[in-house]
Amino acid sequence: MKTNETVERLRSIGLGFGGAPVGNLYRAIDDDTATAAIDAAWEGGLRYFDTAPHYGLGLSERRLGAVLCDKPRDEYLLSTKVGRLIRPADAPQDTDDEGFAVPGDRMRVRDYSADGVRRSLEESLERLGLDRVDIVYIHDPDDHWREAVDGAVPELERMRDEGIIGAWGAGMNQWEMLHRFVTETDIDVIMLAGRYTLLDQSAREDLIPACESRGVGIVDVGVYNSGILANRDPAVHATYNYEPAEKAILDRAQALADLAEKWGTTLPAAAIAFVERDPAITNVTLGMRTREQVESNLAHTAAQIPEGFWSAAVEQGLVAFDPAALG
Repeated sequence: MKTNETVERLRSIGLGFGGAPVGNLYRAIDDDTATAAIDAAWEGGLRYFDTAPHYGLGLSERRLGAVLCDKPRDEYLLSTKVGRLIRPADAPQDTDDEGFAVPGDRMRVRDYSADGVRRSLEESLERLGLDRVDIVYIHDPDDHWREAVDGAVPELERMRDEGIIGAWGAGMNQWEMLHRFVTETDIDVIMLAGRYTLLDQSAREDLIPACESRGVGIVDVGVYNSGILANRDPAVHATYNYEPAEKAILDRAQALADLAEKWGTTLPAAAIAFVERDPAITNVTLGMRTREQVESNLAHTAAQIPEGFWSAAVEQGLVAFDPAALG
């Protein structure tokens, strides 16, 4: 089983800062609000920051870089992604049409070729104002497997082997193709979005054991399943996988929230702890938009979840297993 120094360092870092919200995901925030969130993350001890060109058509990278450029470079890990080049829009619109509250004067061009990887990373470094990133993920290659494997993978392996980056991986909202990356390439780490949470353990049967057996790191993101697990009351933001939650999902989330309250804790704290209890998980990264969200997530992460909560959740069929029992 292989090991990767960057991934091992990531394992010891703790909670990560996800940069999509400071790229104006769903709604706009100003530069001061974004800067305050990133500053709060640093002050709170966070030392892993993740971003992507996709996030706000480069806005997330620019905002993160503006803060991190003043921090000691060897004290944190930074990741970005490849697969989408940012180019002038053929038909400019008032706003972006892929979920970010930014002007629509630019567009994303899918490119998973070796040349696309090189250009994407060069442009990311320019936006960041930094001389290197530590991890590069192939971003959402769902419909581009062959191009990614033939183009992006060999180029990222070359960059890793030459020391240009510390590790490479793939980030997706599905587990099936990630399983192919793990079993068919020399990947270092995956970013798994929404497929290993309190409400969805679909990645646990095949993908996660494959990562364990091959020494592949797992950064688990989307642990709130796009909002339904982010508050004490799941009805506050009842979206699941970016759509209105079906009644069965909302009912189970509500039952988990009620159980958490009975045991003196909260639903978001349990959502984070569920993943962190699994010894196979390398890192948990949460998207954060404001200083208040950072402080709230730090408090959730630090919360102590009574052991009785986990046994009760299993007994009541609200979760299939206690991750701590898998080690």
